[in-house]
Amino acid sequence: MAFVYAAARTPFGRFNGALSGVRPDDLAATAITGVLAKAPALDPAGIGEIVWGCANQAGEDNRNVGRMAGLLAGLPVSVPATTVNRLCGSSLDAAIIGSRAIDTGDADVVLVGGVESMTRAPWVLPKPDRAFPAGNVTAVSTTLGWRLVNPKMPAEWTVSLGECNERLQERFGIPRERQDAFAARSHRLAAAAWDEGFYDDLVVPMKAGPVEGVELYRDESIRAGSTPEKLAGLKPSFRPDGTITAGNASPLNDGSAAVLLGSEAAAGRIGLDPVARIAGRGAAALDPQMFGFAPVEAANRALERAGIGWDRVGAVELNEAFAVQSLACVDAWRIDSEIVNTRGGAIAIGHPLGASGARILGTLARVLVERRARYGVAAICIGVGQALAVVLENVTEGAA
Repeated sequence: MAFVYAAARTPFGRFNGALSGVRPDDLAATAITGVLAKAPALDPAGIGEIVWGCANQAGEDNRNVGRMAGLLAGLPVSVPATTVNRLCGSSLDAAIIGSRAIDTGDADVVLVGGVESMTRAPWVLPKPDRAFPAGNVTAVSTTLGWRLVNPKMPAEWTVSLGECNERLQERFGIPRERQDAFAARSHRLAAAAWDEGFYDDLVVPMKAGPVEGVELYRDESIRAGSTPEKLAGLKPSFRPDGTITAGNASPLNDGSAAVLLGSEAAAGRIGLDPVARIAGRGAAALDPQMFGFAPVEAANRALERAGIGWDRVGAVELNEAFAVQSLACVDAWRIDSEIVNTRGGAIAIGHPLGASGARILGTLARVLVERRARYGVAAICIGVGQALAVVLENVTEGAA
């Protein structure tokens, strides 16, 4: 069985914000250094593998950024690493892969996580079909969404992420008012969590780090004063008469997150007691344009494999790509919305694509301890119609 022993992440910076000068491999190395600092007894040479997530991999995050980050963090060259890409779910996929390696006995300790610098994602040029074409070529941004689309793809699959979620809104009839209220709650809870010290032990401050002069201590996108009334004044971003705005969708961000996994027998080597057991895993897929609803089935499958139902779940970390898709999932699960993202979500904290899965997993483990809840679900939607989910069981003393 695989267990969560520790988690750490960088603060999440805004697009073109405080972390824009930091390379993604340096961001990842910072998260790795931060999580290993929590396990000083662990000999880094004993890490069986690094499994790292990244959605872009078109710029400085190319060439297996997980391996680059391990080397930059000073891990022994003997520690192998791989980088996986399941878009927004990349680092949760990394955790799933790492936990399976432990379950099968292929490794005793696995370091998992992910990174994304959406600011530093490059523009790319396609190679021409023939040498020296006379015409102009357009540079394509790799920051977010579809690019260099295969013309064989049906047009309804390749609409923008925002348009996908406007269609989701039409399907489920979730009004703008509910979306704005959900977004304001995300900011309010995230700001309160920081003020109360919840994130002090989870977040590694960016100071005296890989880039001189870069300092960031808190997530940069949180707006503590957000209210539904203020958000109601924002214009729709994707349709003139639409419901999705910059205020009720996740922003573009830079950041990294890491989680230390190990077997139960590895506790002595790690020097820590395990926090949570990975009790269930689930993946699901549906029509690409309905990707925001895919976490419903992924979480249901993960719970089935854990052998429990929603009635035993005390905390949910659902990545808030958009308020509308989050609400659609919560409605479908028929759960108390008050157990969802109790310490804020991606609308406030940010969504650096490859890092978000590890963020919600690490946050969930800590929330379960805080709430003394036995079971929790981490779930994330993924572009092109997929989702992943993980069930954690709190194994600390006092769990209900």
